[in-house]
Amino acid sequence: MIPYGKQSIDESDIQSIIDVLKSTNLTQGPKIEEFESALCELTEADYAICLNSGTSALHIACLAAGIGNGDEVITSPNSFVASANCAAYCGAKPIFADIDSKTYNIVPDEIDTKITSRTRAVIPVHFAGQSCDMASIKHVVSVAEAKYGHKIYIIEDACHALGSLYKNKKVGSCPFSDMTVMSFHPVKQITTGEGGVVLTNDQGLQKKLRQLRSHGITKDPSEFINRDLAFTTASSGSGNEVNPWYYEQISLGYNYRITDIQCALGLSQLQKITRFCKRRREIVNRYNDAFKDILNIQIPFEDKECDSNFHLYVLLFDFEKMSIERSRFMLALRQKDILTQVHYIPVYLQPYYRQHFGTNVGDCPNAEEYYKKCLSIPLYPAMTGADVEKVVVEVKKSWGFC
Repeated sequence: MIPYGKQSIDESDIQSIIDVLKSTNLTQGPKIEEFESALCELTEADYAICLNSGTSALHIACLAAGIGNGDEVITSPNSFVASANCAAYCGAKPIFADIDSKTYNIVPDEIDTKITSRTRAVIPVHFAGQSCDMASIKHVVSVAEAKYGHKIYIIEDACHALGSLYKNKKVGSCPFSDMTVMSFHPVKQITTGEGGVVLTNDQGLQKKLRQLRSHGITKDPSEFINRDLAFTTASSGSGNEVNPWYYEQISLGYNYRITDIQCALGLSQLQKITRFCKRRREIVNRYNDAFKDILNIQIPFEDKECDSNFHLYVLLFDFEKMSIERSRFMLALRQKDILTQVHYIPVYLQPYYRQHFGTNVGDCPNAEEYYKKCLSIPLYPAMTGADVEKVVVEVKKSWGFC
């Protein structure tokens, strides 16, 4: 069976986990800081705060930005539900801005039309690994900040985009945003099993993020409030010393910690990311050559300002003109042991959003038109040449092209 995406694990990955299992710390140990440092080096961000999932990372990014009841957060409808759920978790209202018909990313001008005095954050989603037009989004947000007189945070949802570039800058370096979130789910560029990270260049934000990750607790003496409980006079008379057991909860945080086991795997995977991205590009080039001249099939568009890692390879099929239902096409491929997927159902069409936020069909016409035609075909580094050729042949056969 050839899935649409999967992890690529080798013996070095397995050994990295075994080494941690034999060590003292399975969690809250040194591998977490090592992984965070490696991610900073790769992305050129100042700070990395690793968590147990990309969803957790999105949630605490919103919390660190102060998102709360009555606020609005603008995001893309063409994403997994977590990109909007993170705002709803905080009591805010997700607002959906339509996508570009070529890149399938959120349109800066659409963001502009949706910003109001209640907007407190914008969450652009780098769909399939291709960066949004972050410079234009930053400009739109800056104009709105001047108009409404308050900060509007930009939180990049780069869960698809580890290893991608925008304007020759690494996605995650945050030149146009306050925070960037990534995911290490098994279908992503690298995996920690489950896992995520928030990247930022803001020292204040990183302190908030670390507290929120672990119950809102601090062990920093400079932040202690109950100083009579925190300190004891040393018997030597040398002054106050922190009680060795002491900590304080100074905010309402969560147990979103990642483990040393996961981070050891992430460190091992990071060593292979260049090879992973190169292999994905080889497969993409083969797919582009195979499908570029077929009527009623549209290959992915690549913006000249971007270098995508190609987390997904999405073809657009005009199923109506081809007189075939997408479900039948997918089932026909499944019978040939090829699994495909639809990325994504527009988030605002989900029952939860329609019931709680009044969203409806027609809210984002481009997203709905894209949804009618999109289909992700298999793409992951462990695909063999034979796997790739089988996908090409069977997709064409299902359309009757060979």
